[in-house]
Amino acid sequence: MRVPVIVDDAPSPSSLSPPPSAAPCRRTVPAATTIAAVHTALPTHRYVQEDLTGPIGDLCLAPGADRALLRRLHASAGVRARHLALPIERYAGLGDFGRSNDAWLEAGLDLGEEALTGALQEAGLEPTDVDLLVCASITGIAAPSLDARLAGRVGLRPDVKRLPVFGLGCVAGAAGLSRLHDYLRGHPDDTAVLLTVELCSLTLQQRDGSPANLVAGALFGDGAAVLVARGRADSSGNGTGGVSPGAAGPSVVATRSRLYPDTGQLLGWDITAGGFRVVIGAGVPGIVRDHFGRHLRAFLAEHGLTTDDIGSWVCHPGGPKVLSAVSDALGLPDDALDSSWRSLAAVGNMSSVSVLHILQSIRGSRRPEPGTWGLLMGMGPGFCSELVLLRW
Repeated sequence: MRVPVIVDDAPSPSSLSPPPSAAPCRRTVPAATTIAAVHTALPTHRYVQEDLTGPIGDLCLAPGADRALLRRLHASAGVRARHLALPIERYAGLGDFGRSNDAWLEAGLDLGEEALTGALQEAGLEPTDVDLLVCASITGIAAPSLDARLAGRVGLRPDVKRLPVFGLGCVAGAAGLSRLHDYLRGHPDDTAVLLTVELCSLTLQQRDGSPANLVAGALFGDGAAVLVARGRADSSGNGTGGVSPGAAGPSVVATRSRLYPDTGQLLGWDITAGGFRVVIGAGVPGIVRDHFGRHLRAFLAEHGLTTDDIGSWVCHPGGPKVLSAVSDALGLPDDALDSSWRSLAAVGNMSSVSVLHILQSIRGSRRPEPGTWGLLMGMGPGFCSELVLLRW
């Protein structure tokens, strides 16, 4: 596949850096967003990778087809186990897009409710405290949307503001957090919630032996996650958004969105009679190596930072090749993306859910020291990237 030639209109890092004689500029930006809670919900149907190779081959390949590529992909995906929305034996009976979408709606509502109630409980909040609910999913469609259907189930206020989002794909976890941050800058007394629901297994195409479909069958898992964010000050003016200092964190300092011209063919869906047929271009790691690192460094330089200043990396685990490309592009230490590799191994690539799953694990067991800089980042269809600068 031809790798697009991108004309870079971003300033070079050197043009953004302070003069050699000047002290580094550490721009202080009042944090408008505190991450109060992150909670992931996973389906109960968990399978180790080796137990999925045969059934997925039966689903995707014609009888008697060569399975050598399938076995190589499953062995090299970096995935040890995954959770599926349905028992694996039920997938062959789905038959068409309508049945798959019905399964997405039923399982997605249950997982979304579990993630939302769990996150609000962790944050010490009630459903009626939610002012904005952003809901992202690229693995199914519904009208009324998932967020509207969940509102009554969990007890959200009738006047809650809702924003259902489709099409962002894997980047929606990072982009959704960015949009919460934008909202809370103008509504600092509010509580904003991001819900991501991705049941990737329900998009797997039957009798489709294309490399992209086989990669998806080896890599993706299912789950839902909710992030709760509070503004700079709650109604009591305590400056922590009503969240205890020990539980809160990190804060969002700044964000950056980026579209890469002439790359729309690299990632996304082909919409067919059978539903969502995955598009995964071989050029994605090349775009990351050639352009992503430069744009990320420019973003950090605007805040007087370099990659050496980042002590906590939350990177979407797009797959082994993508994670390696990110490490190469940024010159990161070997262990910098360990949290992403662990998430990929434990639950696979859950699209927009993954960065929130990784953030939850860092907050829960490997919380950085106060004052540590962090960077949350994702990539998705467009081709695009999203960067979120964090401070613990």
